[in-house]
This record gives sequence, C-alpha cells and structure tokens, in this order.
Amino acid sequence: MSEAPSTSAHVPDADERTRVERVAREAGQPASRWSRLMDSSVGRNLGLVGVLVILCIIGVITADTFATRSNVLTILTSSSVIGVITVGATFVIIGGGIDLSVGKVMALASVWATTAQTQSYGPWVMVGCAVLVGMGCGLVNGLLIAYGRVVPFIATLAMLITAQGLAERISGKQSQIVTQPAINDIATTRWFGVPVLVYIFAAVVVVGWVVLNRTTFGRRTFAIGGNSEAARLAGVNVQRHTAALYVVSGLCAGIAAIMISALTTTGSSTHGTLYELDAIAAVIIGGTLLTGGKGTLVGSILGVLVFTTITNLFVLNNLATEVQNIAKGAIIIAAVLFQSRAQRASSVT
Repeated sequence: MSEAPSTSAHVPDADERTRVERVAREAGQPASRWSRLMDSSVGRNLGLVGVLVILCIIGVITADTFATRSNVLTILTSSSVIGVITVGATFVIIGGGIDLSVGKVMALASVWATTAQTQSYGPWVMVGCAVLVGMGCGLVNGLLIAYGRVVPFIATLAMLITAQGLAERISGKQSQIVTQPAINDIATTRWFGVPVLVYIFAAVVVVGWVVLNRTTFGRRTFAIGGNSEAARLAGVNVQRHTAALYVVSGLCAGIAAIMISALTTTGSSTHGTLYELDAIAAVIIGGTLLTGGKGTLVGSILGVLVFTTITNLFVLNNLATEVQNIAKGAIIIAAVLFQSRAQRASSVT
C-alpha cells in the first residue's frame, strides 16, 4: 500500500524570523500615499502629539496652575497606573484579543498582597504575591481562550466577575491598609524630583516597546493578530503564544496593583473600576486596530496621556464629570471613525 499523504501543513525552508516577518508585513499595506499617511503609526502618533499640544494650550489659557511643575507631575503620576495596564492591553489587542478583566484582576492582586502583609510577610512577598496573582489570572484567561476556544470577550468578562467576587470575599468588602513603609514609599519617594511611580511606568513602557518591536515574541504577536492561520503555517504556535499574551496582560495588572496600593495606601476590591475600558480606549485612540495585527505602544501611551490631560483640565476648571465622560466618548468615536476611513481607503486603493 502506498503511504497516505501527510495532512500537516508544509512549512517553507526559510527561517522562522523571515516567515513571521512576512506574515506580519502582509497583514495589510495601504497602496496610496494618502492611505499610507492615514495608516502609518508615525502619522497617528504625530496627530496625538498635536492633540496633546492643543490640550496644553487650552490648559495654559484656562487654568493658571496647569503649566506648573507640580501639575505636570500630577498628570504623569495619574497616568502611571492606567498606563502600565494599557501596556498589557496593547499586547493583547495587537494579538487579536481583548481583556476586560484587568481592572478587577488588579483589585484582586492588591487585596491578596495586603492580606499577605497581615501574615507579617515583607514587601517583596507582597510584590511577588501581586505579580503572581495577576499572571495566574492571565494564564487562566489565556488557557480558556487559546485551548478552550472560549471567545475572549466571554472568558475575560467571566474573569472580571470572578476576580471582583474573590476580592470582596478575601477583604470582606473592606479596604485593607498598607502598613509596609517600603510599599508606601513607592508613591511618596522622588528621584530627581520625579515620583518613583513615573519611573516604574517608564520602565514598563521601555521593556514593552523592546519586546514588541525588537524580539521574536513581538513579531509573532503582530503575525497572529494580522492572520492567525498564516502565522500557524509559518511555524508559530498560535495557541501557546495567545496564552502568553494574556499572561503579559496579567503581569501588568499585578505591577499596577502594587502601584495603586502604594498610591492609595490600601488594597481594595473597589480598585480598578472601569480601568479596563480606559485602557482599551487609550489603545484604540493610539491607533491599534481592534481586529489586531497593527498598532504601536507609543500610540497607546499617548492615548493615556490625552485622557489623563483631559481629566486634569476638567478638574482644574471645576467642570462636571459627566461632561468629561462625554468628551472622552466623542474622542473614542472619532478615533474609530478615523480607523474605519483609513481601512476603507486602503481597501479601495
């Protein structure tokens, strides 16, 4: 009898890096000069910088204290916690997923860490506990999505609800005070006049940028988000990598848990409410496609700064919170419409 033909996909002889880069590159390139400008990360980032400049001009005109050093540091500090979460969200969305659970995973990690504190463990155990809880929740999400084939929206929504319930059960719905000076010092210590929280935020962004843009992990992330089947044929273990992306998101939530605990001096089940939506919104206006495959970490961080600056402007001018939310919603709609227009121009040309 003749041997049955192999059902496995043929893998080209080229090395994996070349194959994955080709898949990521072929995910979609606009043809016209206008489309390239609309679709380029540089163009989008410059647009966000322009928005920030306009907001700063408005701030200088409307509030005497806007341009002060203390207010600038306030904006950066306010951006730090949500910014770290946004780094993880950027990885997941570029990889074609979504994570709705990060806000409450952060809350659960903060509660678990402060509970460990009551057992007379030191600050490093608190940090390790928060990080492990975040990564553990991310791993559960990743396994359900990658291997259980659960829709990311459903899996992470279930994790959001579960993490909220666990945080409330562990803490008894009470805020737990952080008594470790080393943890509280994270929010109060300044190096060269800049809070340590901002340095942590910057470090996470730098590491995230290097991983996303200069490593095989990053190339695989773009390839899977652009075309998961093509990435599989190029030799990428799509399931394992997808699970790893959610672990990265959980890791960022764990780091953010220590930051928010230091900033508020508490671990609480109320931390992180709607943070997942703020992070996703920042990623969207930063130019990352919700369908995956395209995006930049720099754009996401600029999105965080835009939202934080808007919030700061409203606070300084004593404007209503509901008007602030309307403004944020309008910005998100404008960003989505901009993406849709760019995609239509790309497909037409």
